[in-house]
Amino acid sequence: MLTHSTAVAAAPSRVVILGATGFLGAKLTNRLFEEEVLVLPLSTQDIDLSAQGAGKKLSELLLPTDTIVFLSAISGAKARNGAALITNMKMAQAVCAATATVRPKHLIYASSDAVYPFTQAVLTETSFAAPVDLYGAMHRARELLLSTECSIPLGILRFTAIYGGTDTHNSYGPNRFISQALNEKKISLIGNGEETRDHLYIDDAVEVIRRVIACGSSGLLNVASGNCTSFKKVAECIAANCTSISIVLSPRKSPVTHRGFDIAEMLAAFPDIRFTSLNDGLRASLSWKRSLMTTS
Repeated sequence: MLTHSTAVAAAPSRVVILGATGFLGAKLTNRLFEEEVLVLPLSTQDIDLSAQGAGKKLSELLLPTDTIVFLSAISGAKARNGAALITNMKMAQAVCAATATVRPKHLIYASSDAVYPFTQAVLTETSFAAPVDLYGAMHRARELLLSTECSIPLGILRFTAIYGGTDTHNSYGPNRFISQALNEKKISLIGNGEETRDHLYIDDAVEVIRRVIACGSSGLLNVASGNCTSFKKVAECIAANCTSISIVLSPRKSPVTHRGFDIAEMLAAFPDIRFTSLNDGLRASLSWKRSLMTTS
């Protein structure tokens, strides 16, 4: 569960975003800039967190009054091997070293629901974290490392899969389906697309981080909408908002899995939060993707 450090949300002194040019980082940076929050956006071009001496270099950029949002990671298909695991852990070690020197006010880590195994049970913050691949193992190891070595308030946010028009990972689900629909005029489903997942719109993910920043929240929170939808329904919704799209089924090579969330802790932390409906989020993502294609 999350514990807020303040009863009234307040603007932070400064937010340092590690991974500021990524899918989530860029959206968060823009949102905070719009709200006139002081932001230090850092990308790999500014500092390579996996490089030797990165912790010292990062510490020289930090202030004790800072809130750090740690988003940097090798992710997607590239993340599921040993080399990526080691690189990602070096990034976390650098953050630990930097915070040990400066001791910023607040650290927020963007983790993943990949730390959980697939189960028929609805997931909560008390569900057992037992990752089944190296990507999930990396996030769980980072959580443990940050919790052990960063002696400052730490908020761990376990995000379910995020979708939106500016996504670059093209993972199976809304992001890939939108690209296929616009570029190939077809959507490819595994089996009958019967698996169900919670699909989180990018703006909602940003809103949760913004609230955690403003409330100085620490602890653990699963970040999901609480609504499970099959991949087939997602594909049908996208097709309904496009022209002449075919849905193609391919043979299934793995068992059907489902993943859903009980968001009671989310609603307890932020009672007035509202999530974008899947239909609205998909339409907005399609519109954004079309505009990117037109200007490219």
